[in-house]
Amino acid sequence: MRDHRKLRAFELADQVVLLTYSATRDFPKDELYGLISQMRRAAVSVPSNIVEGCARRSQAEFVRFLDIAFASLRELHYQFDLSRRLGFVSEDGFAGHELKIVEAEKVLGALIRSFRSSDNLKSKQPTV
Repeated sequence: MRDHRKLRAFELADQVVLLTYSATRDFPKDELYGLISQMRRAAVSVPSNIVEGCARRSQAEFVRFLDIAFASLRELHYQFDLSRRLGFVSEDGFAGHELKIVEAEKVLGALIRSFRSSDNLKSKQPTV
């Protein structure tokens, strides 16, 4: 098992959750069961899937959960942009959140690629 607390991707994902909860606190109350709920669920899904993937035994399962986490992060990125266009998040607020989300996407994407490339190297080694 891997320790999720040692992964930079997890640290960033956790920060994104806190930012998301803070940002959505000021959304219109009629969005409570709409965009607020959707954004919070997407945000929490990212570190949750990283944690669950770390608990899996195989590298393939781990990468599958990282893929799910990455998809949730991309979903959240869109939802923040939508929130900006709807006027729920200011341009400045969006820019700050977007920087953190993009950083998390880059780190998580690099982690996924590193495991995929190590899988490719293993599959190309001759068997004896």
